[in-house]
Parts: sequence; structure tokens; C-alpha cells
Amino acid sequence: MINTKLVDGHGGKNKAKIGAEGELNVVVHPHPPKNESIEPLPYSQFFTDNGESNGSNDMIVNGSGTPIDFYISAKSDFDIYIKSITVQISDPGARLDRFGALTELTNGLSFFYEEIDLGELVITEAIKTNLDFFRDSTGGKNFGDGTGAWKADIAGGGGEDTYFPSIDFTALFGLQWGLRLVKGKTDRLAFRVRDNLAGLSVFNIKAYGIRI
Repeated sequence: MINTKLVDGHGGKNKAKIGAEGELNVVVHPHPPKNESIEPLPYSQFFTDNGESNGSNDMIVNGSGTPIDFYISAKSDFDIYIKSITVQISDPGARLDRFGALTELTNGLSFFYEEIDLGELVITEAIKTNLDFFRDSTGGKNFGDGTGAWKADIAGGGGEDTYFPSIDFTALFGLQWGLRLVKGKTDRLAFRVRDNLAGLSVFNIKAYGIRI
């Protein structure tokens, strides 16, 4: 048997310790290592019609004839890990069994991840109502109860009624760091509008995560 010592390599003569049951002792610090060569930065962007931050994030479009994609695209100089997304649907008279205040959509929105080798990996085939968003969500702004559950009556009475469902990729799919969009590739995370959404007041979706 060869005895081996693990030392820190910085001249401090610190050695790794092994316990009586063969466990390697570690210390969890309240901060990340100070000498990391790669540091993650906050990332956020709306889903847009060109996948970039300068595109339109207004998803109130007519996709009944030709579907229209709103998406986050991979970038050329850094990886993106999308941790969560939030949805805003605002419309006077919105109800869970409607889309905003529109009647249930005919085709619904498709939610998918696209990668060059896999093609389109569908996460949800058809989001036709506000309730369909909450089926896939892991949270939201929890207002009210009964028929007013999850709904924010922003102005009171006849004003905007808003739903804010959110999807956390760690909670839903077990992706610790989020869904990765690999730099320099054609990866994207997208919502495809396949109905006429004219009549809604506000409809947009925003992604949050880190860039490395």
C-alpha cells in the first residue's frame, strides 16, 4: 500500500483529512472560491421574435396562418443557463379557463427546446388557456382564491386582470444550473404562437439565469 497525502499546492502545507469511515472532510463556505477563473454573471432577456434582446417581445400577434416564434437564442461568446421563466398575461376579464380574456385557443402555444442534433424537443404541445400555463409552472404570484386564484386585479373593477405563472427548470426537470444554450451553436428555447392573439392587453415572457 502506498500512503498518499493531498496538499493545497499553494505553499500553505494544508492537507486533506480522511475520517475513520473513509470519508473525505470538506468545509462548506458561505461564499464561492475567490480565485475562480470563470465567473457566472446574471442573465435575463425577454423571448423575442428574433431571439435577441433588440427584438420585439410583444407576443400579441396573429399566428393562425403562419406560426410565429418568440425565443431565446444561443450567443456566440458565452453559454446561457436559463434557470426560470416568467409569463405575464394581462387582460380585463381574464379567467383561468380562457387565454387572457380570449376564449380557449384553437391550436395553442407550443413550448419547445431546439438543438441541431435533437431537432425540436417539445416541452408542452398546446397551451390553450391560462390554466395550461399553470399546469407546467412551479409557482406564480399567488393572489386571491376561488375563481380569482393567481390573478392580480391591477386597477380594480374593470381594470387589467393579470396572471404571472413562472417555470423553474430545476424544480420541474432537475436541471441544477438551468437549461443550457451552448455558445456558438443554434440552440434556442421557444414559444410558437399558432393562433390570433389580437385583443389581449399584455402578453410577454421573460427568462432568467446565468451566462458563463
